[in-house]
Amino acid sequence: MQTVELICEEAFDRLDRFLSENVDDLTRSAAVSLIESGAVTLNGAVPKKKQKLSVGDKVVLNIPDPRPADAQPENIPLDIVFEDEELLVVNKPRGMVVHPAPGNYEHTLVNALLYHCKGGLSGIGGVERPGIVHRIDKDTSGLLMVAKTDFSHRSLAEQIKAHSFKREYETVVCGNIKDDVGTVNAPIGRSLKNRLQMAVTDKNSKHAVTHYQVVARFPGFTQLKLRLETGRTHQIRVHMAYLGHPVAGDTVYGGAKNLPQLGGQCLHAETIGFLHPKTQEYMEFSAPLPPYFTDFLKRIKEH
Repeated sequence: MQTVELICEEAFDRLDRFLSENVDDLTRSAAVSLIESGAVTLNGAVPKKKQKLSVGDKVVLNIPDPRPADAQPENIPLDIVFEDEELLVVNKPRGMVVHPAPGNYEHTLVNALLYHCKGGLSGIGGVERPGIVHRIDKDTSGLLMVAKTDFSHRSLAEQIKAHSFKREYETVVCGNIKDDVGTVNAPIGRSLKNRLQMAVTDKNSKHAVTHYQVVARFPGFTQLKLRLETGRTHQIRVHMAYLGHPVAGDTVYGGAKNLPQLGGQCLHAETIGFLHPKTQEYMEFSAPLPPYFTDFLKRIKEH
């Protein structure tokens, strides 16, 4: 069991929302389950899911060890962009967790893939992450490639390691970024203040590079296209917050008042490109901006 302590830095209306927004890949329903099971304390007492939080409140979360059971197939609709006998490319909706994790063993992308592929996925990721070569956050939408065979898994993983795998995102960040084009070259590691979060740090960190280009400017916001040179956990969100321009809706790295009404960060994995493991043909796929993103753009344009 992993014990995590969180200090509330800004007032929150509900404990379950505070947990889902501050613990990576923890859905609101999973947070409710943990609270109801007694795995969460607030200032040393057992709270309710609707408990309000004040600045300085201490939340302790006891995350259970991963269950050894295999992930189970679930008939969940998928937006398949490409598929053959070696791999598939899926457009993940916002709000879906990629793979089972403590507190989230059902309704994940892996559960849906197991049903769709009838179990025919790469086994390198183990019983909890079959076929998963790379991942994106729960509240990030967009493209993921999934390996059906171990051969393809190794090939795709090697391309990621060699930085030859193309990953482009679109986002809206808070504020007006000065330069039209720029690069953030800053190492990322576990935050010393909150071990569930990442941060720009020189301690136990890894090289991280994000390139960005301005797409459009709006009052109080900037729309960006980003290209990842590396793929660290929460890389874009951490790097944008490091610049002083957090991703709109990202209450983890931008603070509780950073547009919580958006229901998560405005970040979309728009394009991926890679060499097909068997044919060595370069393949590239793009997914249009989803409604939550375009609706937000419309609102800030009209502001």
